[in-house]
Amino acid sequence: MIKKIPTWVIVLASIVLVLFFIGASFTGTYNNMVTLRENVNGKWAQVQNVYQRRSDLIPNLVATVKAYAAHEKETLTAVIEARSQASQVKLEANDLTPENLAKFQNAQKQLSGSLSRLMLVIEKYPDLKANENFLALQSQLEGTENRIANERRMFNDATKEYNTFIKLMPQALIAGITGFKDKAYFEADKEAEKAPKVNFE
Repeated sequence: MIKKIPTWVIVLASIVLVLFFIGASFTGTYNNMVTLRENVNGKWAQVQNVYQRRSDLIPNLVATVKAYAAHEKETLTAVIEARSQASQVKLEANDLTPENLAKFQNAQKQLSGSLSRLMLVIEKYPDLKANENFLALQSQLEGTENRIANERRMFNDATKEYNTFIKLMPQALIAGITGFKDKAYFEADKEAEKAPKVNFE
C-alpha cells in the first residue's frame, strides 16, 4: 500500500521549487544585465580609443603646419589648448550620466572646432597641402573622424539595448535592487543639420 505524502511535505517541496525557479530567473536576468553593461563599457572604451587616436595625431599635425605657417600662431595655440582641455575631461564607463557625457562631448566639440579652423588656415598654403607628411596626417585624421562617428553609433546602439533591457519588467525590479542604472547617449550637436566639412583638397 502506497503511503500518503503529508501535506506539509508537498507544501515545502512546492515552496522550494518556486524559490529555485525565482532564484534561477533572478540569476539569469542579473547575468544578462551584467553582459549588456559590459558591452556598453567595451563600446565606451572604443569611443575613448578613437578620440585618443585623434588627440595623438594633433601634435604632429600642428608641427607640420607650424613649419609652413609659423605666423598662424593664434590658430595653432587654440588647437593645442583645445587638445589639452579635451584630454583633461576623463570619463569612466561607470560615470556615463547625461551631464558627464555632455561635458565630454563639449570638450571634444571644442577640439573639433579648433581643428576646423586650422584646416581653413591650411587652404592658404598650397606647399603645405602638397607635403607628404601633411597628406599622411590628413588621411589618418579623416579616417579617425569616420571611426569616431562609427564608434559613437555603436556605443549608442549598445546603450539603447542595455537601457531598454533594465527598464522592462521584471528586469526593472532586479535592476533597482542591484543598482543597475541608465547609461547616457551621445547626442547630435545642435548644429548637426549643418554637417561640418573636413576638406583638405
